Amino acid sequence: MIGNLKPLEILLIVAVIFLLFGAKKLPDMARSLGKSARILKSEAKAMKKEGEAEDAATAASVADQAGAPQQQTAAPRTIQASPGDVTSARPVSEPNHTTQG
Repeated sequence: MIGNLKPLEILLIVAVIFLLFGAKKLPDMARSLGKSARILKSEAKAMKKEGEAEDAATAASVADQAGAPQQQTAAPRTIQASPGDVTSARPVSEPNHTTQG
């Protein structure tokens, strides 16, 4: 549907957005959209790493039949909006998940 837009229609949409929000708010909106995209990307990478670590821990516990359950301690993660921006960094609260076996 979006791919079927003609250049005049795209220009009309941009003009309406410009009139609704004004020239002063558009850069702020674009900046906040970029920050949100960066946060989403970093969270997706963290979830992927966490999943890989859990898979590796599960494989290790299956291989080690007589061993005690392994506990991993990791430093708390923080999300930064942009490099060097420590004012908007916040800790990520993660619940402790223990595997039962």
